[in-house]
Amino acid sequence: MALRSEPTARQLRLAMELRRLRDAAGLTARQAAALLGVTAPVISQIESGLAGVSEQRLRRLASHYACTDEEFIDALAAMATDRTRGWWEEYRGLLPTPFLDLAELEHHSTHRCDVEFLFIPGLLQTPEYARAAFSSRIPELPDEERELRVRHRMQRKVILTGPDPTPYEAVVHEAALRIRVGDRGGARAQLFRVLELSDADHITVRVIPFDLDGFGGAWSPMMLAGGRVPRLDTAVRDAPHGTGFIDSEAQLAVFRTLFRRVEAVSLDPSRSRDFIHRVAKEL
Repeated sequence: MALRSEPTARQLRLAMELRRLRDAAGLTARQAAALLGVTAPVISQIESGLAGVSEQRLRRLASHYACTDEEFIDALAAMATDRTRGWWEEYRGLLPTPFLDLAELEHHSTHRCDVEFLFIPGLLQTPEYARAAFSSRIPELPDEERELRVRHRMQRKVILTGPDPTPYEAVVHEAALRIRVGDRGGARAQLFRVLELSDADHITVRVIPFDLDGFGGAWSPMMLAGGRVPRLDTAVRDAPHGTGFIDSEAQLAVFRTLFRRVEAVSLDPSRSRDFIHRVAKEL
């Protein structure tokens, strides 16, 4: 089988989890290879995401690594055998790879959570809002790539509006509601779209108002995507140099704690709807 030239984030996650299991077992790549009856380079290729691994080999490795978490092993097996080529593949070679990796991550997520302080979360954006947001990028994007990014962002909404929607929760600061990314009409239309989407049972939107006392959590947006088991959750952070996918258990624990904190201080969904509606009327 030919080696992959550019593993996806999902393939790299599987590779990393297998490396972590081997390290926890105290085995070298050469020792793991001997137990599997292959050469050490095969293990290295699997653990770098350059080569896939069959379900049979994966379960043998898990056994050799003394992993007894059956749910976790089943989840890894599902990752190893998945051959999905989703809608995002049409953008390969047209958009940066992290755009495709994010769409694939969302496709497989069991739930999604967003925290935003300055922008409406991408999954809730209208095309006009997304276009205005991408237009403010420095350096300026060519028109063709900007429109590709807008179309890609709109297609990502399939996890919310498709036949098998993903449970979704967003915590949005009042600043994001009031900042006019585009013009006044677009800003109002965006807020009414958020209200429309939040009517769905699987979508929850909460607001953090400006007048909240003692809130020091407004420091950075974040996204959490639920894995098949909690060990396979992923946090996503956007930065000027690109999108980062975070999967270490220690860092995931921090993000889960941060999300619980902002969720706890935000308005409940009903009061949040009233708040958004009032802001929309004030624009």
